[in-house]
Formats: sequence, structure tokens, C-alpha cells
Amino acid sequence: MGKTLFDTLQIGSATLKNRFVRSATWEGLCDNQGAVTPQLIDWYRELTAGGVGLIISGYSFVRADGKQLNGKMGIDHDRLIPGLRQLTDAVHTAGGVIFCQLVHAGGQTSSKVIGSQPLAPSATDYPGYQEPPREMSTDDIAEIVNAFAAAAARARQAGFDGVQLHGAHGYLINQFLSPRCNQRNDAYGGSLTNRMRFLEEVYTAVRAAVGKDFPVTIKLTAADHLENGFELQEALVVAARLNELGIDAIEVSSGTGASGALSPVRQKIDTPDKEAYNAGFARQIKGVVQVPVMTVGGLRTCGVMQTLLCEGDADLFSLSRPLIREPSLPQRWADDDSIVSSCISCNGCFAPGIKGKGIYCVVDRIEAQNRNPRV
Repeated sequence: MGKTLFDTLQIGSATLKNRFVRSATWEGLCDNQGAVTPQLIDWYRELTAGGVGLIISGYSFVRADGKQLNGKMGIDHDRLIPGLRQLTDAVHTAGGVIFCQLVHAGGQTSSKVIGSQPLAPSATDYPGYQEPPREMSTDDIAEIVNAFAAAAARARQAGFDGVQLHGAHGYLINQFLSPRCNQRNDAYGGSLTNRMRFLEEVYTAVRAAVGKDFPVTIKLTAADHLENGFELQEALVVAARLNELGIDAIEVSSGTGASGALSPVRQKIDTPDKEAYNAGFARQIKGVVQVPVMTVGGLRTCGVMQTLLCEGDADLFSLSRPLIREPSLPQRWADDDSIVSSCISCNGCFAPGIKGKGIYCVVDRIEAQNRNPRV
């Protein structure tokens, strides 16, 4: 019998009950310091009950100047550990597995949010930046590498089952990889070997902080979809190098917030042929590594995912927007794999979060109100 979406899978020391992953999603449900709230715990408890095999947390800032949005989860201080422990305990009690995604936004934040000029590999004009950043010194680089390591150690202490480095979507690791953002002329810029140095140092420091038995994974961009940006052939080299270093899994994405129609969250995914828009990249990255590969982007039907699994294009399947509308979707698929996600890919779910209300499916909310109008 061939592989199925409901098979168990191992990522390092973590055992997943199926191949479905909740891809890291900003929920907008933390306080101003990044502390967990009861509403966020309830959200994760609901996701776990819904049957997903692995939850990857919303992107958690490793240092205060790496925060991009309000309501974002933080893991930059020990005072946050008790709340994070409550979160992981809730997931584990419900039978789930949870990784913490670690990020520094780099130039993709603003002085309005962090109270200082954003940091970036170079002080370049980049469409993903809201304002000119300050070029990082070598001391800045070393400090942020250490911040990633300290954050990973907190994640382990707080009970997470693993961590994921955010190396995609135009954030700091991606900024170092991209020649569009990284125009340095020192050991961190120029050649791909130099541009990937920051990522290698982050990975090595994180691994040293958590040990060999704790899963360390990455969300890696396969292409920026921008002129003079990071491209697939470079991503293949980076993925192969991470495989050599001991990465435990790779989630393959592409695009940035400045990539227009080729952004990470594309719209109008309304037919099977529009699904899985990063699967081709995942297939090629899977060809150069020996660790599990996840694909994310426009996944809506079991049929598409099952085909990708059987053809060896990916091992795991990451969803974000469908699980905002239907947290119980994996369980529904277990009962009937012909069900199609009701997500219409409108991206309206993120608007309430920007307004400080936390994300939710606005279409579902409107439909519920129409079914039960107030008298």
C-alpha cells in the first residue's frame, strides 16, 4: 500500500500523526510585549482538536527590534516562558505537536513599531521596506545570531517540540540571502557562500543551544519573484548545505510581500490547477536533500496533496488560510477526503488582526450573521 496523507511521519524526535501542518500564521492575539493571551491558547487548542499533525506557531520575534506587527508573539525574554509553557501544555494535553517559528523582521518593520530605525544587511531601497534601514555592523550580526540561539533555548524550555527558522518572505535571513537586499562587500555579501553565512551561523548557534535531539527546521524561500532577487538555483545550494549541517526538515515557500501576484499568499485559488503553487519548487529541493520536505501555498484538496505525496514531490503539506476558516479541516478530511476547503483565498482574514481584533475568517463571520441575524 502506498503512502497516504494520514500516515505518521518523524521529524527528528517529533512524531506527527499525519502529513498536515498548520503553517506559521500571525494571529494578532498577543499583547504589546508579545506575551501569550488566553485567546491564543484557545485558538491553538481548537487547531489541535481539529486534527492537524503539526502546528508551527505564528512568527515569533527573537529580539524586540525584529518585531513586525503588533499582536505578534515574542520569544525574546525569559519572562515570556510561563505563558509559552501554557500554550504548549494546551497543545500537548490535546494530543498535538507544536514547533515555534523564530524570526527577525530586519528591514521589514518600521520605527513606528520598534521605536528605532530598522536593521537590514544593507541600507538599500527595497520595495518591501517601509523606510530606509540601517546597515548592520558585524557586531549587530553577532548579536542577532545569539538572539536566535537564546530564543531557541527558550522554546525548548517552554515545551515546544521543535523550532523553525523563518528564512523566507523577505525577513532578515531571506534579506541576507537575496542579492536584491544584500549589497555588502564583506564576508556576509557578494557570493552565495557569503550571503548564506548569516543563515549558517544562525543554524549552528541554534543547534548548539538546543542539542542534536531537538528538531531544528526552516521555512526556506525558493525564489523571491523579484528582479535581481534570490532564485531557485541558489535555493538548491542553500538547501543542500543545510542538509549537510543537519537540518531536520525544510518547508518550501516563495515570494515576498513585494512580489505582487506571486506573493506567498496568492488569491483566487478556486480550481485544483491553481493549488500547490510551490510544489514544483518543493520537488526540486526534495531532490537535493534527505530530510522531510513540506510544501505550502494554495492547498485546498486531498486529491492534489495525495498526488504530490505519491509522486514524491513533498512529504508534508502546510496550510494557513484554510485552517483560519476551518480549524477542524484535517479531521473532516479524515472522515471524507473528497471535501474541498471552503477558503476562497480572499486574504480578508488578516484585516481584523491589523485592527487589533485578531485574525478570523470574515466571510464565515458574515455568513454566520446572515444565518442568525440579530432581532
